[in-house]
Amino acid sequence: MPGMRAIEVRRAHADQGQHRPLCLPAASRYAAGMDAYVLEAMGEEAVLLRLGDQVAADTNRAVHSLAKRLRARAPAWLRDCVPAYATLALFVDTDIVGCDPLRRVAALLRELEAAPDVTGRGHGAVLEVPVCYDSDFAPDLAALAAHAGLTTEEVIRRHHAPVYQVAMTGFAPGFPYLLGLDPLLAMPRLGTPRTSVPAGSVAIGGAQAGIYPRESPGGWRLLGRTPLTLFDARRDPPALLSPGDRLCFVPIDRLRFDSLSENRTR
Repeated sequence: MPGMRAIEVRRAHADQGQHRPLCLPAASRYAAGMDAYVLEAMGEEAVLLRLGDQVAADTNRAVHSLAKRLRARAPAWLRDCVPAYATLALFVDTDIVGCDPLRRVAALLRELEAAPDVTGRGHGAVLEVPVCYDSDFAPDLAALAAHAGLTTEEVIRRHHAPVYQVAMTGFAPGFPYLLGLDPLLAMPRLGTPRTSVPAGSVAIGGAQAGIYPRESPGGWRLLGRTPLTLFDARRDPPALLSPGDRLCFVPIDRLRFDSLSENRTR
């Protein structure tokens, strides 16, 4: 069928720990906009749905779109969906789904293919994240500028120009991995990580951008800080940013940063 892509199902080989494709009917296809879906068993209670093998914004949007549709369908056996850059982990209730979750997931994808998408495809609002690029908050700004062959002012401009997409969260609760960084600003992580990175530090690690939600060790390059609280267990939801969200950085001066920080702690 034109525009459709195959689903390949893999099961771990009991003796060799390898993946072995399972044959599915030809109808097991899903309009994914990519070469193939690959379903892989993750133990007995989870299935990994692989949509691609590269870090790409289009693939990541497809991951979040599918996660949204699965959550909207909410079959009783689906306990959780956990999106990453190019994969979606589905955690299942084996008491309901039985001993073959791979085939159950494949069947659900066929159902989604046949049903209209009523979840909507809009991008939603863009969250503005204030960032202060003061030298006290940006110990790696000068090194990053030298690495890119740019002035520090141009680095700052290029950093806050894009709209970023939260590809996934991880490392620490509420830590967003962001797609959309200007390629000229890509820079390897520190050879030796810092033992302490302040909460709110805005950073670059390779071709990714991110924000440290709490004080922690870290090896990403620091070029600013936000006064926003990215994770608070007392909030609902605790994390300010969720996978699939979009944001842009808005430069602020030190006076504004101090004012926002003071208001946050009251």
